[in-house]
Amino acid sequence: MSEYSLKSFVASRRQNDAEHDYFELETPQMLEINLNNQFVWTKNGSMVGYVGNIKFERESMLSGGLGNLLKKTLTGEGAKLMKAEGTGRVYVADNGKKVQILHLENESISVNGNDILAHDQTIQSKITMLKSVAGMMSGGLFQVKLSGTGHVAITTHGDPLVLMVKPDQPVFTDPNATVAWSGNLSPELKTSVSFKSLLGRGSGEEFQMKFSGEGWVLIQPYEEVYFQNQS
Repeated sequence: MSEYSLKSFVASRRQNDAEHDYFELETPQMLEINLNNQFVWTKNGSMVGYVGNIKFERESMLSGGLGNLLKKTLTGEGAKLMKAEGTGRVYVADNGKKVQILHLENESISVNGNDILAHDQTIQSKITMLKSVAGMMSGGLFQVKLSGTGHVAITTHGDPLVLMVKPDQPVFTDPNATVAWSGNLSPELKTSVSFKSLLGRGSGEEFQMKFSGEGWVLIQPYEEVYFQNQS
């Protein structure tokens, strides 16, 4: 059989029926979620296929209370989720970005809202806001804090890098390249330019997120811009 035949192509690309982990990477850019009469939260619009008896339901805008409603109304990031429930396999992806699977054990992480692909029903989510003008101008205003025990899938452009934060060694990052950080850290947004300059900014390099204390920060080799400022 030729290596370029249709049969060879299908055999090399078909899903792996031998693996049935709850969260499983079918390819570096595609997540398979195996459901057994349970549900998960997935990024709205991320479902690319499914097998079995699965139903999908948009997250209520009121879930999480009126505070979360206000934040979801204001943000253009991926804070809106879809509930996938039933028994079968769900395949999710996000614009060809690489998928990173994490398992939290009574832990918490903060994630850029646009970079959350899916999380277990046992994980609690809370939208948090960086209260500064720099945050609003950078498009890094909203993050989601994920807490508890269970699976989380996040996405990155390319291969990410973890930077360790030490008490005597703070880490500074570009907000648009910052994907996630350990839940114990509370970043500050810094800028060295005037407010007048902010209104006409062309890149994220005027802004930095400062992480102090002890923990880690995940960055990607790409500046992902969520809001385009109008001049």
